[in-house]
Amino acid sequence: MDNLDESKEEKYVETARERRIANAVLLFFLLVVVGGGIWLANAMFEQRRLDDCMAQGRGNCAPPIEVPAR
Repeated sequence: MDNLDESKEEKYVETARERRIANAVLLFFLLVVVGGGIWLANAMFEQRRLDDCMAQGRGNCAPPIEVPAR
């Protein structure tokens, strides 16, 4: 019976430092996922705008490319 009591006492206890690190990692992951989602949505909206422009038969639908000054 002593062996069972010792194993119960040796259970892992998470410290405040470990919780902070885990929360920071999760926050970073959440920001990456949300940022990627926003980027993807913007890319899809821009592509849809270009597709609509081309479907109407117009030319020069893409935004102008600015050449850097020399």
